[in-house]
Amino acid sequence: MTRVADVAPDPAATPPQSVRLVNLPNALTVLRLALVPVFAVLLLSDDSLDDTSRYWATLVFGLAILTDRYDGLIARRTGQVTEFGKLADPIADKALTGTALIGLSVLALLPWWVTAVILVREVGVTLLRFWVIRHGVIAASRGGKAKTVLQSLAIGLYILPLSGALATTRWWVMAAAVLLTVVTGLDYVYRAVTLRQTSARAMRAAAARRSAGAGPGARSDTAA
Repeated sequence: MTRVADVAPDPAATPPQSVRLVNLPNALTVLRLALVPVFAVLLLSDDSLDDTSRYWATLVFGLAILTDRYDGLIARRTGQVTEFGKLADPIADKALTGTALIGLSVLALLPWWVTAVILVREVGVTLLRFWVIRHGVIAASRGGKAKTVLQSLAIGLYILPLSGALATTRWWVMAAAVLLTVVTGLDYVYRAVTLRQTSARAMRAAAARRSAGAGPGARSDTAA
């Protein structure tokens, strides 16, 4: 038996027009955006020589990550998905992650190539979302979710003033995050290209082209 969940549209793809713009999920997203400059100041203050500032920066980063975890969850479960949320949520995510990575590289705590790989992937996936937006929504994969968790954990460990074995551990966590970042990025490219070729919109366009090619002016195989 076909379940309703199998055929119901994705609420994130078609948000109800009656949903109020001012709601809890959007408030959490705005809070995350507001925390980005606070986090940047704490991370970069006094060239991050003060361990206390690093601990506070970690706390603010963790709070921002929590808002990222719950704004989308609440929006989907309560039917409060809005166009503003769809636009602002990924912007807030990229702003937070980008600020953290660039700040860590400026402080020479993280190699610039790591920052470049992650940011190129994140910006590229955002552009791919716009590229396929007329064809459908690509759901987040398990690998993508694991990538987000590992990235957040690795960044948090790098912000903390760690040394010894813990400092070595964070390197391995970041290595795993970078690997998943690249793999899931390639997977997203594959799924985006596939969606562009196999979506209902693409099929209708292909049928229209075939119909146009088989118009009155086209010759058949049996024509004299």
